[in-house]
Amino acid sequence: MEQVPTSAAAKPPENVRLGILSMLLAMALMTIMNALAKILAESYPLGEVTFFRNLFALLPAVAMVAAAGGRSCLHTDHWQGHLWRAIVGLASMVLLFWAYHLMPLANAVAISYSAPLFLTALSVPLLGERVGAFRWGAVAVGFAGVLIMVQPGAEMIDRGSLVALTAAVCYALAMIAMRQLGRTEKPVTTVFYFTVVSTLLSALALPFGWATPDGHALALMAGMGIAGGGAQYFSTRAYSLARAVVVGPFSYASLIYATILGWLVWGDVPAPHVIVGATVVIGSGLLILYRETRRAAAAPPKTCTTHSGPGPIRTA
Repeated sequence: MEQVPTSAAAKPPENVRLGILSMLLAMALMTIMNALAKILAESYPLGEVTFFRNLFALLPAVAMVAAAGGRSCLHTDHWQGHLWRAIVGLASMVLLFWAYHLMPLANAVAISYSAPLFLTALSVPLLGERVGAFRWGAVAVGFAGVLIMVQPGAEMIDRGSLVALTAAVCYALAMIAMRQLGRTEKPVTTVFYFTVVSTLLSALALPFGWATPDGHALALMAGMGIAGGGAQYFSTRAYSLARAVVVGPFSYASLIYATILGWLVWGDVPAPHVIVGATVVIGSGLLILYRETRRAAAAPPKTCTTHSGPGPIRTA
């Protein structure tokens, strides 16, 4: 979901090692955020958890603005685009947090990898993009992997899988909004306004569900928000340090992190069909990333573009 400046005139030299380390750190922070959201959702209303995640994420967002030059980078003439991106992004966040509550962490993260597949399918009617046979084939393989994971049968898929899939669709819509904003907006501008608007929108749910957090819960909420904002910062930094084809595949480390953390904290072990399905989805995502990278390399340089490669939903 990160936008990556690609101006040839100002692009710094690649630092592959630091780019990979930044992505691995971003995925570790994102996994921590997701785990804390899962823990907190067991005792606090989902709307409240979402609000505090966004509220505390303002701290790293403000730091990103300061590092990027201050108030000058916040100018925008596209308020409607930022509002729509915040609405669908917030919907994705809430649904994914709900999925974490309903199912094992690693399972929800694995299903979230289907977001780039939905993005490819939706880019045809919403962006007017042409999708060739190669990409459609990769999407078909990816959806086969999703079916392996969710295992629809006589009783259809369970509620957790359905919620996670809906979150992936909402995130695909958010990525489309990011593509449109990326034509004119700086990455830090979109990150900041998403965090601000998401905080305000999620606050609207507080009167309908509130449980006063104690000191321990408030510390967990602060850690969740800061980890989410930190994940956003380091993933954005990763794509600024190295090409998407280099750092993109390392976003799949979040599935490894989630599996380990889910086993240590909740004793969850992914079923074999989840592992097989996730492998298929990851493979199809890598094919799409490879194809997109080749197309980007052949296209004329643009002022700004949006990363839409593989990886889990970024709720950061």
